[in-house]
Amino acid sequence: QVQLVESGGGSVQAGGSLRLSCVASGYKYSNLCMGWFRQAPGKEREGVARIWPGGGKTYCADSVKGRFTISQDNAKNTVYLQMDSLKPEDTAMYYCAARACGPYGGSCAGSWYNYWGQGTQVTVSS
Repeated sequence: QVQLVESGGGSVQAGGSLRLSCVASGYKYSNLCMGWFRQAPGKEREGVARIWPGGGKTYCADSVKGRFTISQDNAKNTVYLQMDSLKPEDTAMYYCAARACGPYGGSCAGSWYNYWGQGTQVTVSS
């Protein structure tokens, strides 16, 4: 059983930055594929970025490319999402997700993951 706890959300003005963190416990972190997702009110959940044990990463949403950076610290069992140049349209609840996997894997589809955090709210004002 994997437990995920996100933190780092908040309210910022457009152009600002936030760094989200997600700490995983209950499983060997180096065997987890991790993903960040977001869901705005009235909208479907959207994949933001994913990272796998081998260290590779992809950005699922074109709108975040060049502004968001996903990274991880295996020693701290933590995945991060650095969000720069934030826009009002980035406002959403952000979730991290996990699933056991090999060195390469993961998905931008939320249905692929079987563990989810409780979410952290990000609000960007204009």
